[in-house]
Amino acid sequence: MGRLFGTDGVRGRANADLTPELALALAVAAAHTLAETDRSHPPLAVVGRDTRASGEMLEAAVVAGLTSAGANVVRVGVLPTPAVAFLTAEAKADLGVVLSASHNPMPDNGIKLFAAGGHKLPDEIEMQIEAAVETNSTTAWERPVGAGVGRVHDLLDGADHYVQHLVGALPHRLEGIKVVVDCANGAASEVAPVAYREAGAEVVAINAEPDGLNINDECGSNHIEALREAVVEHGAHLGIAHDGDADRIVAVSADGDEVDGDQVMAILALAMREAGTLTQDTLVATVMSNLGLRLAMSAQGIRLIETKVGDRYVLEELRASGLALGGEQSGHIVMPAHATTGDGVLTGLHLMARMAATGQSLAELASVVTKLPQVLINVPVGDRTVGANAPAVRAEAERAEAELGETGRVLLRPSGTEPLVRVMVEAATEATAREVAERIAEQVRTASPATS
Repeated sequence: MGRLFGTDGVRGRANADLTPELALALAVAAAHTLAETDRSHPPLAVVGRDTRASGEMLEAAVVAGLTSAGANVVRVGVLPTPAVAFLTAEAKADLGVVLSASHNPMPDNGIKLFAAGGHKLPDEIEMQIEAAVETNSTTAWERPVGAGVGRVHDLLDGADHYVQHLVGALPHRLEGIKVVVDCANGAASEVAPVAYREAGAEVVAINAEPDGLNINDECGSNHIEALREAVVEHGAHLGIAHDGDADRIVAVSADGDEVDGDQVMAILALAMREAGTLTQDTLVATVMSNLGLRLAMSAQGIRLIETKVGDRYVLEELRASGLALGGEQSGHIVMPAHATTGDGVLTGLHLMARMAATGQSLAELASVVTKLPQVLINVPVGDRTVGANAPAVRAEAERAEAELGETGRVLLRPSGTEPLVRVMVEAATEATAREVAERIAEQVRTASPATS
């Protein structure tokens, strides 16, 4: 069996790749692996989902698997992924499960798992769960019967509890800020507008009418064109776009320019250093972050640590080193003092709080980072490993790195969630970056042609 887990859980086409049978098996394996060994009480799991219609089917399978393994389940309904992580910690549950494929299109769905405390799983735990699925292992427990079968309860006020937590973490109220929020017809559709309003902002919500099929459909963090137009139309100070499960953020300034995760991290890093909360004056980012972020942080006396791609690797570094801020260019921003995972709504609140506290526009705050031209090409492939590691591909990448020298860089990596190889090139000019990226991408396509 190939590896189930990507960079952020298990994903695939719902009812084709990600079937109810697989969801049930994963739930049983997760319960066996993550539940406390103290058997004096049944293990507890928190289960939530985004707005995809297939989430109803997969949630039923996950709940069946968990209860068949003897775990009690608290269903929290449609909530952002970070809200489920928060409630997992608050309930002192043994594990949390989210049915979501984040920014992926609607036919896909996914399963994200949290350990006790609402923390993402390290690689070794994922491998244990995969092994249990593959071998259909039931050695951890005997299958319970009678009173040993888990029970299911619904939590009706989870969203309210989560919003109170978010607003209570703010360093400054948001009065005077007008924001357009694109909810991607996803899990943020109710929570994000409520949180921003309760914090004092004037809110215009768009793409906040999910029907089970329209999540991420030409909207949200991957499609900000409508957000740009709405910000200008409504004369807002900024726009915020979330993805389907609201664990990331992309912002738009008052004039419609995109402000990505690198710029958001820089803004928050400076705010936290000023407040004395940026531990060791250090920011954690991934290798995908623009070289301009490193240069900007260096100029401000802030150290930058780079990790592999994936917010869980950022989280691991934050926890291991006791640091206070990290994230990804894609908009997963992690603030461990307030959340155990990337939280788009929390990030949006703190970004607007900085604007309100300083009186500066988002464009002014974001100008601290001068980004090098960066071109990212997502190349569809038949085999991600072959496409990224073929000798001809590696040779072309090495030639490009030699050409760019210290004026740019090349990053080549297989996607952890989709049949893609990501080719990223930074250079002194966009034309150079694009020309180099296209050369490498063509080698990738030749090495591993995409299947229809």
